[in-house]
Amino acid sequence: MQGLMSASASAFQIHADDNVATLLADVADAAEVRITGEGRGASITAANPIRSGHKIALHAIPEGDPVLKYGFPIGHATRAISAGEWVHLHNCASNFDAKSSSLDLVSGARPETRYA
Repeated sequence: MQGLMSASASAFQIHADDNVATLLADVADAAEVRITGEGRGASITAANPIRSGHKIALHAIPEGDPVLKYGFPIGHATRAISAGEWVHLHNCASNFDAKSSSLDLVSGARPETRYA
């Protein structure tokens, strides 16, 4: 996986009020991420490796504060999230699915899912 990660990439901010953006390519730790969309012209440094399609915090999000995407709260921070950090199941819980915090971090599968 590490070999696939870029030293720079882009992330798309959908709405001007969003505090996260979606990565358009895998990025390595300390990679410079250019923000496109509503955040055009801004950039942020990734605090850790982040996979394409996942969210990056555009600024610090205190514990309990909403995670905003589409200009709408999609969840809330379950702990303080630093600017540039990966925003996912380990630090964010859905406002729509109470079981989201128990999903597998890599696959997103529910714990009761059995594979053959």
